[in-house]
Amino acid sequence: MSLIVRSSDLHAAGVFTTAPIMKGEQVVEYTGPRITQAEGDRLYDDRPITYLFALGDGEHLIDGHGTAAFINHSCDPNCETEEIDGHIWITAIRNIKAGEEITYDYNLFDGEGEATCYCGSKKCRGTLYSRAEIRRRKREAQKKAKETAGKRE
Repeated sequence: MSLIVRSSDLHAAGVFTTAPIMKGEQVVEYTGPRITQAEGDRLYDDRPITYLFALGDGEHLIDGHGTAAFINHSCDPNCETEEIDGHIWITAIRNIKAGEEITYDYNLFDGEGEATCYCGSKKCRGTLYSRAEIRRRKREAQKKAKETAGKRE
């Protein structure tokens, strides 16, 4: 695959293709050392940005060190991630033209802070968090609001 990392309008650097990519094609593997969740927490506890990718077993992460670590989020992406035999692949979900930036939806499921999205797509939900995580956070905020209101009475 012909990919380059260069300046992006989405966020600092991004990954761009120099050749067309067909829908369904594996674009790049998300590579790097495999570490435990606990190791990831220890290594990146004080850092605002990480390139950690959670594996489906819920216990291990990939500490991104390759080209794929520079792929930016979009709420209207041209790729998706899939785990195949313990490997994370970024796969095209539509045909991608040469020169286009490669993106996928991060669908974050945990973390601290707002994780504001700046993708600018018409489908932008304003956050990198998954819809399920948005719902969970909303329920949590409503529960806290009820508890606070109950303490005032």
